[in-house]
Amino acid sequence: MESRNTILFVCMFFLLFPILFGGCGFRKSAESQEAASLDRLVLELEDCTSKEPEWVCSSVDSLLPSVKDSILYYRLVVLKAKSKLFLAELDSSDALLREAEVFCVRHASDESANRLCARVFNMRGNVYGRFAVYDSAVWAFEKAFGYASREGASGPLLNICVNLADAYVRRGRYDLCSYWYNYALSVADSIDLPDEERFPVYYGLAQVNMELRDFALCDYYYERAARYYDKMEPYEQHIYLNNRGNSYYYRQDYGEALKYFRRSLALTEAHNMEFERNLTMVNLGEVFMLQDRTDSAAYYLHRCHRFFSSVNNASALYYIDTQLIELALKQGDIGRAKRMLRLTKNTDNIEPNMIRIRNRYLEHYFEATGDYRNAYKYQNLNWNMDDSIRNERVKMRAAELALKYKRDSTLMKQELFIKQKENEVLELRQWIWLIVGIVSLLAVAAAAGILYRKRLREKELWTQQTAITSLRLENIRNRISPHFIFNVLNREASQHKGDSESRNLLELARMLRRNLELTDKMAVSLADELDFVNTYVRLEEASLGEGFEFRLSVDEKIRADEVMIPAMLLQIPAENAIKHGLRMKEGKRLLHISVEKGDGGVVLCVRDNGGGYRVGSANHGTGTGMKVITQTIQLLNFYNSRPMAMKINNVPVGDDGNMGCEVRYVVPSGYSYTLKKRGYE
Repeated sequence: MESRNTILFVCMFFLLFPILFGGCGFRKSAESQEAASLDRLVLELEDCTSKEPEWVCSSVDSLLPSVKDSILYYRLVVLKAKSKLFLAELDSSDALLREAEVFCVRHASDESANRLCARVFNMRGNVYGRFAVYDSAVWAFEKAFGYASREGASGPLLNICVNLADAYVRRGRYDLCSYWYNYALSVADSIDLPDEERFPVYYGLAQVNMELRDFALCDYYYERAARYYDKMEPYEQHIYLNNRGNSYYYRQDYGEALKYFRRSLALTEAHNMEFERNLTMVNLGEVFMLQDRTDSAAYYLHRCHRFFSSVNNASALYYIDTQLIELALKQGDIGRAKRMLRLTKNTDNIEPNMIRIRNRYLEHYFEATGDYRNAYKYQNLNWNMDDSIRNERVKMRAAELALKYKRDSTLMKQELFIKQKENEVLELRQWIWLIVGIVSLLAVAAAAGILYRKRLREKELWTQQTAITSLRLENIRNRISPHFIFNVLNREASQHKGDSESRNLLELARMLRRNLELTDKMAVSLADELDFVNTYVRLEEASLGEGFEFRLSVDEKIRADEVMIPAMLLQIPAENAIKHGLRMKEGKRLLHISVEKGDGGVVLCVRDNGGGYRVGSANHGTGTGMKVITQTIQLLNFYNSRPMAMKINNVPVGDDGNMGCEVRYVVPSGYSYTLKKRGYE
């Protein structure tokens, strides 16, 4: 701010110095210095208009009394009108532009006034656009285009073409807006404008393709514009964010749309852009409503309704009132929706998209009120509008214009290339290509070496992970709860009376022997695993006492001896269910293991009614067993195209509805247990 105030002071000094000291010769020199200083100041002010509009207004007010009724005076008036536009003071902006327009009409024959006339009518078009009077906006931009063409000012001409294209978008004339965007690219080519300064055209073309529902091409142009997001002015960043959010809105990707609208809201609040902030809140309100977040929707819609009522923007109010009708329906207040529909006024110059959205919401309203004739009427209107948007004539016209632009730009580039094609340049290019080729080969060789070393590291890593997982699995197999073994042996020793009562000891020995047999196996048959679990449960039944029930159900279509599953897949959750859920439970206790034929595989479930999994429970255990199972499944999934799934949920179990824990596995058909990945063979 200090540097700007210094420039303002210097300019005022040069304005007043000739008056104080006099002298013809000195006055001529001072006048030239004054003009140069004022021109620098105006350029400085123009660069700051979108960022600090209030400061620009106050600076212009301090300069206006010194320049009187001249082109520079009205150039400053237009600059102030532009600042008022950014401050959302539309009436003030319109009044200032009308004052400047009178001067332009009075000096229409003066060639030096053409550039000012182009600025005036370009700004008039922007003001009409804010009032949603797009026919008048097109008229003003075409006038501005005529003045800029006579002046030969390519820079302003580019901006005017973009504005004219935007106005045709609002009118639904996608063929004409495509024409003007491509014309703007031709202007950019003619002045050799760098790509980083063409982003307004890119996000404009993205919007055209959004309207035509060609989202692939839409995203292509948005990505080109996004490269230069940091170089955009705040109001240009708002246009990009708001329009890109709209592109996801039309794809019904409301989550992604919400991200861009929130970024837009933060931007407009940071730069105090009142009109843009409220426009963003309109979009936020509708997205929240479509997500059934009615409280948030009501908050934003009522806030922006107050603002657009204050500036009398009929188009925005029409859009907001339409959303409020839908909001009332979502809140179940049909009476309020009916009152709002009766009070809402139809208006001209409404964008086709707003009409389409209103028709959709009116269709919902008449469906809710049982008036299906009118509901069908508005549905049919939208069908007709969609057919119009998808009209092949419009698409072919847009494609033809895009092709014409490519052809013209190619010819222009060829002409420039021929003019610049000299022997020194050719030789230099040959050297450049040689250096680039050598560097590219070195880069490819380096990349290949890095990739090879990376693959070796990955192979070593997976080998280590396989060994670690196997060791962990072997460890948990070999320990099968020492407390459990001790308790069973102690109980059987105290109760042992004869050979006929030694069944549990025999079962325990059989179980230990079977466990040793499975120690070095990654997978076992379903029959072996079920037999192992069955033996384990029979040994535990005595300690659980009466009230314990074990159910095992296997689908008849499943051949248990042919289905392979990871070892301990059922035993570990069954043991967890007994130790941490059923042992301390009073009353009826249930352990249920089911095996069913699923879609493309086998579904295995272990359920209990022990109260479910509770993180803070004193009996939840260390989780080591399930951790090993999880790591084993993750390792095996790496080597299979169709992964094995595992879920742990709390579910109601049994007829009494007690809460319990369910461990559910889905093992795909043809699942491989060979730890060998392609590329390492």
